[in-house]
Amino acid sequence: MKKKRVGNQGNMTDMTQGNPYRLIFLFSLPLLFGNVLQQLYNMVDSIVVGNVIGDKALAAVGTGFPIIFMMSSLFMGIGVGATVMISQFYGARDFKRVNETVGTIYTSMIVGIIPLSLIGIFASKPLLQLIQVPDDGTLSMAHTYMIIIFIGMIGSLGYNINAGILQGLGDSKTSLLFLAVATVINIVLDLLFAIPLKMGVAGVALATIIAQISSWVFGIQFINKQYDFIHIRLFPFFFDKQLFKEAIKLGIPSGIQQALFSVGTMVMQSLVNSYGFNFMAGFNGANKIDTFAFMPIQSFAAAITTYTGQNIGAGDHSRVYEGIRAGTVITVGSSVLIGAALYPISGFLMQMFSKSPDVIDAGISYLHCVLPFYFLLAFMFIFNSTLRGTGETIVPMIASFVALWFARVPIAYFIAEHWGKNYLFLSYGFGWALGSLIAGIYFATGRWKRKSLVSHS
Repeated sequence: MKKKRVGNQGNMTDMTQGNPYRLIFLFSLPLLFGNVLQQLYNMVDSIVVGNVIGDKALAAVGTGFPIIFMMSSLFMGIGVGATVMISQFYGARDFKRVNETVGTIYTSMIVGIIPLSLIGIFASKPLLQLIQVPDDGTLSMAHTYMIIIFIGMIGSLGYNINAGILQGLGDSKTSLLFLAVATVINIVLDLLFAIPLKMGVAGVALATIIAQISSWVFGIQFINKQYDFIHIRLFPFFFDKQLFKEAIKLGIPSGIQQALFSVGTMVMQSLVNSYGFNFMAGFNGANKIDTFAFMPIQSFAAAITTYTGQNIGAGDHSRVYEGIRAGTVITVGSSVLIGAALYPISGFLMQMFSKSPDVIDAGISYLHCVLPFYFLLAFMFIFNSTLRGTGETIVPMIASFVALWFARVPIAYFIAEHWGKNYLFLSYGFGWALGSLIAGIYFATGRWKRKSLVSHS
């Protein structure tokens, strides 16, 4: 039996009725602006580091990201599971279960953050050495950066959990406010710590964690005030064993997928690092541009997950089909436009990060290899995100695993050996194509219809 609406509904969007094109597009816009803000302060980091501290520092900051992402992927995966659960419970109008899910996820984060941070701190240097970060000053700077980031990891995880809660409810606007707070703080502190105080990469890392923690704490206060059926409290703990099992069941595949992706990225990073810090710096700078280009796909995919989850919770499979059609048209169309717009100005964009011709050329090689195949990435993300919204998280994990380990990584090494380093990034397109095929075939079978957490009998 569906629960009645309660209390303040804030910015929540009911995606179980209305035009799918309009719902998905409008829901995506705040997510897109939020991603722009998030990457803006990441890009400011890189611009400040590259131009004020130097190319080695730029290489150092970028090379640690896949390790940080790998270490936090389990909790981020559980956050994905929470988003799916909340969207389905909201679709069924079960607000009590929404609040219990929030409490359970927060408890798991608070309990797990200390061992996660300690592991990250002590494992960072061996992992950096494993991926062949040059010991010419780059390794030392990367190690310093990562230690500080891991100390403040709770801010990043807390923000992502808050964003997942809100997205599950159909609220994509409030996270934008949280990110605006973080962006302003980060940019101001970046410039302060790096230029007059000359704190180097340590200052950039410190600015990042202060901004993230501030945004997280502000987010808790805002959610508690705006949504009267949600009560986030760090103490005393609330924990529902069954809900945690569901979050683990849904989230672990996503966490494993992200961890495997991070390991694969580290393997790719190791290959890139083997060509020296100029190639590293070019790759890391271009990766920032690539991340901006990817944001519309990421935002539309997040909207599809929430849209699907709510409609699965409401028991309306026909709207799921309508949603994937709308999501595909919007996402593939935007990816083609983005690739076409950025391809001819790749060199100009790389000059923001470095004036070194070798660094710029390395970045151009990366962008020219991946931008033409963005439409394949769009297909893969839409299928995977739809499946996650239904509660099927195993297949997206398999699709991403096969795409990465059976296509992108081995093909990259093959191309680098036979055609040279400037073409190794062509391997991305092969991986995206294979991942799209696997997820698309599974969606066509219709087996996802039996994955709902909500009973409609």
